[in-house]
Amino acid sequence: MKRIGIPSLSQAAVLLLVLLFAVGCSSNRPVNTASQDIQVDVVGELRKASKHLFAVTAPLDINQPVLTASFASIDDLQQSSTFGRQAAEVFTSELARTGVPVVEVKMRDSLFIQERTGELMLSRELRHLSTSHNAQAVLVGTYAIGGTHLYVNVRVVRTADNVILGSHNFSLPINRDLRSMLPRR
Repeated sequence: MKRIGIPSLSQAAVLLLVLLFAVGCSSNRPVNTASQDIQVDVVGELRKASKHLFAVTAPLDINQPVLTASFASIDDLQQSSTFGRQAAEVFTSELARTGVPVVEVKMRDSLFIQERTGELMLSRELRHLSTSHNAQAVLVGTYAIGGTHLYVNVRVVRTADNVILGSHNFSLPINRDLRSMLPRR
């Protein structure tokens, strides 16, 4: 029969230190999956969304241009962001690939909310630009920042009467890369 001896004081001290170290490295905080760096190909997802939009949009005249503007924050239609500008760039590129001439406008006030209806409309300035460029439509987009996702809405609006020729809504998981393109909250 083997005898199990009592550990020496130095062995007990080493064992205690190892246990304390192991416990010290653990955490009681729950893992926040929203803060993990999820891999998202933002440009690829925007391209996919633009292709879907143009597939469901009423046919556009290849002899008349479409105006495009930066996507705006749905909470402040006069505010855009790096994401809003990047989204507009990708949609503009994809629209140009369809053969429709595109006129890019760099402006802040492309949209406004119509009083008493809450309707998203084209601003007077954008209507004036569309007339001066003989534009048939304008591509406009908004985005809303959620807790874990960015919600994007994009439309092709006929400038003559504000009729929506096509629209698409999609969401992107917010990772570090996307968060860095959004305004600080």
